[in-house]
Amino acid sequence: MTWRPQYRSSKFRHVFGKAATKENCFDGVPITRSVQDNSFCAINPRFLAVITECAGGGAFLVLSVHHTGKVDPQQPRVSGHRGNVLDIKWNPFNDCCIASCSEDATVKVWEIPPHGVYKNITVPWKELQGHSRRVGLIEWHPTANNILFSTAYDYQIMIWNLDCPEPVIKNPVRTISHHPDVVLSMSFNTDGSLLATACKDRKVRLMESRSGTLLRESSCKTHRASKVLILGNTKMLLTSGTSRYNDRQIALWDQDDLSAPLLEDNLDGSSGVIFPFYDPDTHMLYLAGKGDGNIRYYEISTEKPYIHFLTEYRSQLPQKGLDLMSNIFLNLPCTCLQSESYQEDLYPMTAGNRPALTAEEWLGGMDKGPLLMSLKPGSQIAESFSDMKAVGNSLENSLDTRRSQGRPCMLQLAYIQDQLEAKESKEDSSHTVDDRIQTPVTNGEDATLCSPPRTENELRLKFHKQQEEIRRLRELLNQRDVRIKQLELEIKNIKNSQSQSSL
Repeated sequence: MTWRPQYRSSKFRHVFGKAATKENCFDGVPITRSVQDNSFCAINPRFLAVITECAGGGAFLVLSVHHTGKVDPQQPRVSGHRGNVLDIKWNPFNDCCIASCSEDATVKVWEIPPHGVYKNITVPWKELQGHSRRVGLIEWHPTANNILFSTAYDYQIMIWNLDCPEPVIKNPVRTISHHPDVVLSMSFNTDGSLLATACKDRKVRLMESRSGTLLRESSCKTHRASKVLILGNTKMLLTSGTSRYNDRQIALWDQDDLSAPLLEDNLDGSSGVIFPFYDPDTHMLYLAGKGDGNIRYYEISTEKPYIHFLTEYRSQLPQKGLDLMSNIFLNLPCTCLQSESYQEDLYPMTAGNRPALTAEEWLGGMDKGPLLMSLKPGSQIAESFSDMKAVGNSLENSLDTRRSQGRPCMLQLAYIQDQLEAKESKEDSSHTVDDRIQTPVTNGEDATLCSPPRTENELRLKFHKQQEEIRRLRELLNQRDVRIKQLELEIKNIKNSQSQSSL
């Protein structure tokens, strides 16, 4: 028998990183000199936020991702904290909402104008007062709307409900007190029902996110964790930290057994903190160290050896802050994803930008996975959250009727066809009303108010507004065709299942 080498098949063996050109970069950003082990930046499909050096309080910049180049030293900032800003996070369901925490022991939530920040913002939308010491870390719930987690140097994790009329919230809905030291990292699973933490005592803890009930706690002495990441639905956790000999190390854990890691891998002897980023759609893991010039790429599998090294991006410039762009951004500018060349295995369905639950529903005990959307150009989530609930109730009623009549799939098929016809008639009527109200010249504005801009800021605002209107109209043009194709596929699947059941 001849020996044959073992090759592992992977769609991402030839993935590589490429730095943006100088004209597509931001130059002159005064990044903070804080020694906090956080990312110092946050990005979404519309804005880039960066914590900056600021005298007499804390501040951060908000820049449009489409307006690159040299940043004006006098660029307006978000500057409402009395102490240094330590962490910032964008709301996953609102591109114009960002939360920040600071050494002044508060968490503040800000509303960013859709066209960017053109004057200093000092008044937050919400201010959260509950911690007794500086707040070092914040995380949004991945599927519930307006649920925010914060942890501070008082060793507490607090859960906040932002769906309340008060601008200042002093009482969190729940406080979790399992940690004897500072919490260094927090991570949710896909539906947000579980929360994993890494503490300064170097232990990893897994708990129910809503009740705070502690489920499991690590007791391994060969790995000291500083960052933790739940790897989607693989039922595994990944931590980055140091070995007993102070080598930088990653460890993989079974979510149901934290007594010992499944795998430990020493990386190097550098001292910077390793930040792990995971893409649950492609099962790719990215490891980037603060102060390093390289980013390592891995692929995660549920079978041994679990972690497969792919390649490494190298740069001569050290990294100080890192953040991962949501996959939704691929849906907006990527011209390589045209209908003829779209590859669904490389760009699978991803979590959309609409919440699956309201804050009240999540606090009431409901857990639900994210609403998925396609990355194919022009695709959007089929229905809004409220519409999906109504459709789900109607479909449930039709299924109950189907059980009593015994004709499989016919009522469901008729229901989808009725929904398609109703949606088309509704869109036709709405377009007719829009045509009567709006004209192409005014874009929905009063013709008497369409005066030419007098200042440069007014000109810039009108330009951005026009760009938003063009983008919205393009989405409307694509939305109907995409929705019709989705419903046609559903009808085809139901007909196929009907023919199989009849056989």
